[in-house]
Amino acid sequence: HDREVISAGITTVFDALSVGFADKDTREPDAIQKISDAILNLQAKKTLKADHFIHWRCEVSGDDMFEQVEGLIKAETTGLISVMDHTPGQRQFVSLEEYYIYYQGKYGLNDQEMDKLIKERRASQIRNSEPNRRKIVALAHSLDIPIASHDDATLEHVDEAIGDGIVVAEFPTTMEAAKASHENNLSVLMGAPNVVRGKSHSGNVSARELGREGVLDILSSDYVPYSLLYGASTLERNCENISLPEAIAKVTKNPADKVGLSDRGEIAIGKKADILRCRLSEEVPAIIEVWREGERVG
Repeated sequence: HDREVISAGITTVFDALSVGFADKDTREPDAIQKISDAILNLQAKKTLKADHFIHWRCEVSGDDMFEQVEGLIKAETTGLISVMDHTPGQRQFVSLEEYYIYYQGKYGLNDQEMDKLIKERRASQIRNSEPNRRKIVALAHSLDIPIASHDDATLEHVDEAIGDGIVVAEFPTTMEAAKASHENNLSVLMGAPNVVRGKSHSGNVSARELGREGVLDILSSDYVPYSLLYGASTLERNCENISLPEAIAKVTKNPADKVGLSDRGEIAIGKKADILRCRLSEEVPAIIEVWREGERVG
């Protein structure tokens, strides 16, 4: 993973770990602890080429979300917290049809299993979402950790995020929510794969549309590291109001500033010498060399 992000030109990476639902494999509590410890240990040993932080994605409807993350969040590698709620029928999955398509495609569940899952997730939300959100937001503020909202869809969602002191609107699902977030100084973050594909994978608002409306502030690599640079160059080609320097700032200076990393994100005196050299080959960025803190790492 470390080598993959460096080869994609990423010198600072926020490794996303999800807590709240014990899905199989990497989301099980033991696996999350091992991954968190590995990042911290390898970072301390200077084994990693990129600079790694942890982005805790907190599923507030999960029964044991807060208990899972309460101790982990205090690690010095923590850089960001997201408050998420993927309960079917709202936010990312307003359409139950889209929810069925996504989860059946990802986990191979049949209709009966899906009906059971939806019933369980809705009951879990009623039990947990409000108290868990209050607890994780309070803990993040006490530790001075920046917070992102997730999949905001309505003006009510945005108002809640503003009240919670949130600084990043991660993947708003509607133009209405994105505009309201941007106007209230919540930096709107969208996935670069959305830009490259020209549409959301779950049927929500297009990141290119947000770019054209001037309300797209940050791109994340989401599930494809190489899409970050590719997405920035795609924005510049497809949005007349976005210059190449402005597009690049959405993957460098803007995110760095928003999460408090004032020592990087631009080529300037006193900043870390994290530099990427690349060229466009048939409109696709070809990465030539990567430096981190003045040393070539890729």
